[in-house]
Amino acid sequence: MSGLDYTQEISVVEGQPSLREIEDLISKPLDSKPDKKYYIALAITMTMLGIGVIALGLSFYYGTGLWGNNNPVGWGFPIVNFVFWVGIGHAGTLISAILFLFRQKWRNGIARFAEGMTIFAVMTAGIFPLIHVGRPWLAGYLIPYPNQHSLWVNFTSPLLWDVFAVSTYLTVSFIFWYVGLIPDFATLRDRTTNKLKKIIYSTFSLGWRHSNRHWQHYEMVYLILAGFATPLVLSVHTIVSFDFAVSILPGWHTTIFPPYFVAGAVFSGFAMVQNVLIFIRKIFNYEHIITVDTLEKMNKIILLTGSMVGYAYAMEFFIAWYSGVQPEQFTFINRAFGPYTWAYWIMVSCNVIFPQLFWFKKIRTTIPVMFVIGVLVNVGMWFERFVITVTSLSRDYLPSSWAYYAPTLTDAGILIGSFGLFFTLLLLFTKTLPVVSIAEVKAVVKGSQPSHGDH
Repeated sequence: MSGLDYTQEISVVEGQPSLREIEDLISKPLDSKPDKKYYIALAITMTMLGIGVIALGLSFYYGTGLWGNNNPVGWGFPIVNFVFWVGIGHAGTLISAILFLFRQKWRNGIARFAEGMTIFAVMTAGIFPLIHVGRPWLAGYLIPYPNQHSLWVNFTSPLLWDVFAVSTYLTVSFIFWYVGLIPDFATLRDRTTNKLKKIIYSTFSLGWRHSNRHWQHYEMVYLILAGFATPLVLSVHTIVSFDFAVSILPGWHTTIFPPYFVAGAVFSGFAMVQNVLIFIRKIFNYEHIITVDTLEKMNKIILLTGSMVGYAYAMEFFIAWYSGVQPEQFTFINRAFGPYTWAYWIMVSCNVIFPQLFWFKKIRTTIPVMFVIGVLVNVGMWFERFVITVTSLSRDYLPSSWAYYAPTLTDAGILIGSFGLFFTLLLLFTKTLPVVSIAEVKAVVKGSQPSHGDH
């Protein structure tokens, strides 16, 4: 690093704010009381959450017969929503861990918020497998613990692999998020004059004193955790794809699913992060920290992963044709032109066609347009999970058992409730913890690094 002139680097943060100004700006939402707009937003998300709680309560009381699931479509909205929310949780770890390993400094302004979204999305996703088993109070049997009845879980089932993969992912993501917060907790501890806040921040800062020794240990641990988290990004949605790929159903039994699901997860996750960050940067005046250049780089990743997803769609049709297997060929023709034609073409339009607009710099840097495309991407990715799950199940090998799946109001209520839970947690996060890493943004401000002149 001795030959690197820091003064020649392009600053990730626009303008030349002082370190104190950055600290004040990021801490401001925590120091000020919530305004009227915040309470209105919280009321909306809590109402959505309430709808979900009512739908879940009815499901517990009357049973899963309130859902649209039928025979042969035993997997309906719960599994569709599970795969969707696990996918949303992928962008956070990608932004934090993988981009950190590649030393991409533009991630610094958005990493903390993306990490928080990961945790909230995985928490939301965890609800759906529990309710889908029909008896969530027996979920303890999914954990392989020694018992006197010699009852053991089915280790050959990918549904059990999900339990290990998702719980490990949540644990590592949470530790990664918390370790990144430790220097900021110390900063907030030193700033606050409120005794209760000082006790809380002191507890969670774990005695941090901003010493050189602390920073060395912190950077070593953060690097190790980033190394742990990186393979998890690839493994979690790979294992989720095995839920489908290890079956013998046409349309599911394919080796393209693991990379296809991972690309789709990063695709939808980045779109969700982009959508929420557009609001955050406006509400909290973070325009010079979460810059248009940062959003443009995210849009480029959305374009790349969207193109990969589009390639996977085309390759599925090609392999079905090339295989000469009639059930496979029928399944894909049925997806595009059968009873769920409407869902399939919504999926293709939102995931393949609209993201191609990001080839144009004007669109990549125009906030209202990029926001609309981000919303459409998430709509398309939800429909992708719906199409994959429902089309193969509703038309299996036995035509006499074919049935059309139609979700009920209870299904819709649970879906609305999941969005309510996710956005409620995000709103609470914005008022309790710094949504942008104070320490990491300070590190990329122009002049914050040592300058060695012409050496």
